[in-house]
Amino acid sequence: MIMESLGFSGWPERADGAYSAMVALVFCGLPMVLWSLLVDKVHRRPSTGLDWSLKRPVADVLDISIVKIAGLWATWGAIAAIYGLCRFYWDGNYLFSMEMFEAAAIPLVLLSVVYVVWLDRYLVNPRDGAWHLGAWIAGRDDWDKDEIFHHLRAWAVKGFFLAFMISIVPGGFRDIVNMNFAEVVTNPVWLANALITAMFLVDVQFATVGYMLTMKPLDAHIRTANPYLAGWVAALMCYPPFILMNNGGPLDYHIGTSDWAYWFEGQTVLLWIWGGLLVVLTGIYAWATVAFGLRFSNLTHRGILTHGPYAFTKHPAYLSKNSYWWLATMPFLVTTGSTADMIRNTAILALVSGIYYWRAKTEEKHLMADPAYAEYAAWMNRNALVPRFFTALSGLAGNRLRKAQDVQPAE
Repeated sequence: MIMESLGFSGWPERADGAYSAMVALVFCGLPMVLWSLLVDKVHRRPSTGLDWSLKRPVADVLDISIVKIAGLWATWGAIAAIYGLCRFYWDGNYLFSMEMFEAAAIPLVLLSVVYVVWLDRYLVNPRDGAWHLGAWIAGRDDWDKDEIFHHLRAWAVKGFFLAFMISIVPGGFRDIVNMNFAEVVTNPVWLANALITAMFLVDVQFATVGYMLTMKPLDAHIRTANPYLAGWVAALMCYPPFILMNNGGPLDYHIGTSDWAYWFEGQTVLLWIWGGLLVVLTGIYAWATVAFGLRFSNLTHRGILTHGPYAFTKHPAYLSKNSYWWLATMPFLVTTGSTADMIRNTAILALVSGIYYWRAKTEEKHLMADPAYAEYAAWMNRNALVPRFFTALSGLAGNRLRKAQDVQPAE
């Protein structure tokens, strides 16, 4: 009605489309950027690698910037070629991501020239990974292989995960916009699912902004990307097209199962309690992403977090996500009545949780190169609630085992 009064005839009654979801991303990211710059003043941190007092003349950095732009454009060209060659990027939800990238390509190419030249005026060391790649392309002999690999790993993370995140943003946004909240609140299952959907949308919005804004002036740049093959394997097998846990996949633990609402049907109190537990776990999962702010992404080191849920456990997202799956699916209950299905589903979900444990360990191996993380990890193991709980359980099990071994057999 408002848009029609302004002369925009034919405007949709409800803004639930994919473009509206992108607008919501802007409204999510803009306050984060403003808070970071105006309140936290992240641009003044030494970790940005910037010294705002330098103010080099453009002429002094132009040669470096040209080489760097060549490396950056070559990287973008390689990512575009991979998008073009991989068929799954041109099907389903990924089509919207490709549409967004096509629309952004020319503006980003043009803006990158201004951005790189401007940033090089203040960078303490302007010869970063993009510069080394450009130097290699130009046939110079002063490039560094390690810098190039760091640059390529960082952009591989961004290229892979940003396409995925943009592809799933519209779905959750549409579900929330079209939700009938007056009806939802009348049923514990509907209410729980609505809150879970809303918190997953918050998680996706914050995560997508994090992948978009890997920028030094925001102190949100990628310090290092995981250099270990095991880390990449553990992460990628949890995301399409490599995901193993989807329906019909080798780690599908849903055969013959139903969800928590099915098993507790008619038990109103249990439905409220179980739904509440699932909402809390999803809230912790979303909180773990929100706590990162602009610095969220997989497979990267973008600064060490010690606040929020990371004060209780080093991996709150993985812990809450896997707990949610166990409580929501209950793989040990099946509608087929098959004992084999019960055993298989339980064992496979245990294997899925094991993959996330492996993934956590590969991330720790990467981050341990930073003394700040090593100090944080040591403190957490001694003092944090979740590690202490598991240590106590381990100690209790060990004591029982020792007592059993001390018992002498009767003669």
